[in-house]
Amino acid sequence: MDLVANRNSGISVAADHPGRIVRWAQLALRAADWLAPGLDFGIRLLVGSVFFQSGMTKIASWSSTVALFENEYAVPGLPPEVAAYLGTGVELFMPVLLALGLGARASAAALFVFNIVAVISYPDLSEIGLQDHQYWGLLLLVTLFHGPGKLSLDHLLRRRFLSR
Repeated sequence: MDLVANRNSGISVAADHPGRIVRWAQLALRAADWLAPGLDFGIRLLVGSVFFQSGMTKIASWSSTVALFENEYAVPGLPPEVAAYLGTGVELFMPVLLALGLGARASAAALFVFNIVAVISYPDLSEIGLQDHQYWGLLLLVTLFHGPGKLSLDHLLRRRFLSR
């Protein structure tokens, strides 16, 4: 059935009003451009808060944290106490940089690798726990490949110092 030839049937909106579709598409793209910085910021805050809260839990009971690294987590190539210090440091420092959008791609990359090491190091991770880590990894990849967005210190510094 030829939709263009059948204009009186009311089936073909595209053939009757191609300009309307283009305008709606342009409006949708403008809305997406307007919303993107907030989404970028939200992703950084969400993922950063997960890792930061984990770090806060570790420093709340340091002896339990070291015991976990000695008995539960098998971090390849590191003594348990060193792994505990490094892991906690990464979980407390990198999420702050990620949330601020300062060195955000490097922070996202560090947390992405950290996330993989966490999955490898904990053999008793449940199916839901694995799905959580996959979700966080995908969100970190958004920042890693897309960048932190306009609501970031990286963007502000780039505009301030590289625009000249």
